[in-house]
Amino acid sequence: MKIVADENMPYVDALFGDLGEIIRVDGRSLQAQQLSDIDVLLVRSVTKVNAGLLASCKNLQFVGTATIGMDHIDTQYLDSREIGYANAPGCNATAVGEYAFIAMLELARRFSEPLKDKVVGIVGAGNTGSAVQKCLEAYGVKTLLHDPFVAQSADPRAFVSLDRLVELCDVISLHVPLTKTGRHPTWYLFDEKRLASLKPGTWLLNCCRGEVIDNRALIALKRQREDIKLVLDVWEGEPHPMPELVPLTEIATPHIAGYSLEGKARGTFMLYQALMARLDKSGDKSMDSLLPALWSHAVTLNEQPEEKGLLTLSRLVYDLRDDDELFRQRFLNNNGFDLMRKNHKHRREFSALTLANNACSDVDWLSNIGFSGVGL
Repeated sequence: MKIVADENMPYVDALFGDLGEIIRVDGRSLQAQQLSDIDVLLVRSVTKVNAGLLASCKNLQFVGTATIGMDHIDTQYLDSREIGYANAPGCNATAVGEYAFIAMLELARRFSEPLKDKVVGIVGAGNTGSAVQKCLEAYGVKTLLHDPFVAQSADPRAFVSLDRLVELCDVISLHVPLTKTGRHPTWYLFDEKRLASLKPGTWLLNCCRGEVIDNRALIALKRQREDIKLVLDVWEGEPHPMPELVPLTEIATPHIAGYSLEGKARGTFMLYQALMARLDKSGDKSMDSLLPALWSHAVTLNEQPEEKGLLTLSRLVYDLRDDDELFRQRFLNNNGFDLMRKNHKHRREFSALTLANNACSDVDWLSNIGFSGVGL
């Protein structure tokens, strides 16, 4: 079996090595002639998988994308050729949720505006949006949700209209797929008009797809309204963000909100499971075996952490300021955006840090946020 995999997808050798030959490729520049005799293709969101790419693939059995979204995959074409495919829904939801939560804590600290005093609107209540809500509610922050699709399901949570959310919320965090058609398209969901309606002092975070916000309209808005605070992990025109937008943000990163070691391992492992099912084989690998040993012994809590202490604990796991600083230095370099993504291998999730409770009362909320070991 011949397997072609994106060079930035981790743990491929450990999981798929027993199945055949593995060839690593640059997913963004992948060409059809590289795939003529392959059996399995493993990609990320930077690869557009369509008829043009796969026309000469006579033996292709399976396409896997280690992403939540499928907008880069022509599933109708794959169905027409009876090629199996799978994505990895929820693989990086925890990482994205924690990224957004940490970013809010950083803004709260920077501008001396406690997060607990804010109302946070979450646009998109799927896996990643729900992960953000989980952190916020565990910490005691009020949230409002908007998701016209989930609202029509059996989900018991309350939902509001997008206009109502924008009207009421101090913080807005975006977690929707990118769609141009259908009843509720998300392309330029936050266009010039909607951006202009943001209440004074709004914090706007985008951790889904760059084109959910009209970036040129965002530049114009930010130049007129310094009160709006921006956290952008995704950009219109990736991997080439509009250079004039980056200095207008409070936190800027190269589409790495979901790039925890746990999230990466989970995504590749889900594709391994899907391929083994497609081959009607039982897999003998486990995800836990992929992750390195935890870097820290338990941190002992001697008192209930306030917001500053919570941010300190979060920085022990992932200091978002490092990625922000590096992005500003390198995003204009040749292939700077993609190289930062490729080399981003240091981040862990809250669960990597064990907290020991030294007789502190009521610390179960830290477990609910995601830290390990508390409440003992």
